[in-house]
Amino acid sequence: MTAPAAGPTVGRTVTHRRYVPYSHAHYAGNLVDGAYSLAAFGDVATEMCIVTDGDEGLFASYSDVQFRAPVRAGDVIEIEARLVRVGTRSREMEFEVRVVGRGAPERGESSADLLDPPLVATTARGVVVVPPSASDS
Repeated sequence: MTAPAAGPTVGRTVTHRRYVPYSHAHYAGNLVDGAYSLAAFGDVATEMCIVTDGDEGLFASYSDVQFRAPVRAGDVIEIEARLVRVGTRSREMEFEVRVVGRGAPERGESSADLLDPPLVATTARGVVVVPPSASDS
């Protein structure tokens, strides 16, 4: 038995955390390309749509993407989606990637630090669309 969707509510958030593997390093200094953050935004947006509408939804657009700080292999990142506008079939969200942990190789090969406060790495807004619900028919 599946639980019903919670319904779209402005202010609802979904948060994921993940380790950035070294296999994702794309540039010198173990930098990860900006597309990594955008893919992570897609993951939290998908969960948001499942939670609110019982459907994965489809991304329609990104706007105001800002790369504010680097994401590096070995980082632990937190990705958050916050619902800011609810239309009949559209859901607008604000996204943020924060680096919450970072490797400290100068202290040892596997050393790392928690960052307090976290480092805001990437922000954006995005719109997803969901199929019409039975109540829209």
